[in-house]
Amino acid sequence: MDKESKKSKNRNLTTIQDFTSNEIWEIFKFAKKLKKLQKIGKPRELLKGKTLAMIFQKPSTRTRVSFEVGMTQLGGHALYLNANDLQLGRGETIKDTAMVLSRYADGIMARVFSHKDIEDLAKYSSVPVINGLSNKFHPCQALTDIFTIWERVGKCLEVQPLNIVIAFVGDGDNNVTNSLLLLCTRLGINFRVGSPKKYQIKPEILKMVEKDIKKTGAKIEIFNDPFEAVRNVDIIYTDTWVSMGRKDEKERIKVLTPYQVNKKLLLQAKKNVMVMHCLPAHRGQEITDEVMDGPNSIILDQAENRLHVQKAILMKLLNG
Repeated sequence: MDKESKKSKNRNLTTIQDFTSNEIWEIFKFAKKLKKLQKIGKPRELLKGKTLAMIFQKPSTRTRVSFEVGMTQLGGHALYLNANDLQLGRGETIKDTAMVLSRYADGIMARVFSHKDIEDLAKYSSVPVINGLSNKFHPCQALTDIFTIWERVGKCLEVQPLNIVIAFVGDGDNNVTNSLLLLCTRLGINFRVGSPKKYQIKPEILKMVEKDIKKTGAKIEIFNDPFEAVRNVDIIYTDTWVSMGRKDEKERIKVLTPYQVNKKLLLQAKKNVMVMHCLPAHRGQEITDEVMDGPNSIILDQAENRLHVQKAILMKLLNG
């Protein structure tokens, strides 16, 4: 492990920018190894005796199951903590919760509404904190997405300059788009966003990646026309238009309907374009059944890889 990577000991994963590019590649390569060992029936109990406290303010399928199964496969234990069951639901502060959980567990993973809750957990916890999703960022998902692409395209994703182009179509102002932008610019991957003006990436997110763009040369393009956004791209990515807790569903569906990922849109991309979705999907809204279940879809690979990438993240942060 190089000097740059050693800095990660006892650190947090609140956003992608908590990891260097070298550390990200270490995670990918270790995830690949852990996945292979699991497939051949030789899991490694590398976190035996370790406990992960998991705070959920939002319901979850993939995040809960992948972290819980991941800790089990690594020989550790994951403790599910619904926010309503904790004293958080009765007014206890994030600060007190973080300090108490740090005395019990070896790490904290939290899926929250406000990103400030993640920041406060990381500020007051004496053990590593992992962002399992917030309103601004979803780093575990983005890391899984690029790992999944790397599985498909191989070493061409490791050599600069990169010719891979990913296009995100739909709501540009969401946690997945933000994290993909941070990760692509850190690794030098070209990234496009096709979204209506009302739902574009926020200027403060674009400002966060200025240094990485200068360093890696990643090309970032923003389009209002979804067909222009996906022209000749390698990957088309979409996400649900209406996140949990939003009250503007009708308006969002109306504005975002032209951004549906369907067969017509795929015709503008490369013939072997890969289609991605972080799930859950609202079939018939942001993506059609024909595309989601079609030969271009690698959506289930994404979902499975949450397990393997998060195991590598857990090893990086909890095994110090």
